[in-house]
Amino acid sequence: EQGKQIHASITVSDFEIDVCVESALVDMYAECGSVEHACKVFNNMPNRDVVSWNAVIAGYSQHGQGEETLNLFRQMQWANMKPGEVTFLSALKACAILAALGVGRQIHAHIIKCGLESDVFMGTTLVDMY
Repeated sequence: EQGKQIHASITVSDFEIDVCVESALVDMYAECGSVEHACKVFNNMPNRDVVSWNAVIAGYSQHGQGEETLNLFRQMQWANMKPGEVTFLSALKACAILAALGVGRQIHAHIIKCGLESDVFMGTTLVDMY
């Protein structure tokens, strides 16, 4: 509830809303369990960066919404945004939720191409996915 009040205050103030502020709002809503609000803010963003994509993708993943997580992961790639560690971790978690082994293997191959397979968190998430 306080987050909504802060969001409303930012909206009506003269405060310049940029991609950093909008990404923080997406993350705040997602962390508070309001993935719908996070997605609404995300969808209304005129500019998105890797942080904003990660915030919404991780939000869906953390709340067990695997299909939407993978849908956003694909959209991120179509938008020519390069996925990073957080993106891959969220996508792998979604694959585990959905038991989508084929998609998980494709993501794993992409992780290897990016040189991220030796990360401890990545390794643990890969084990969970497989």
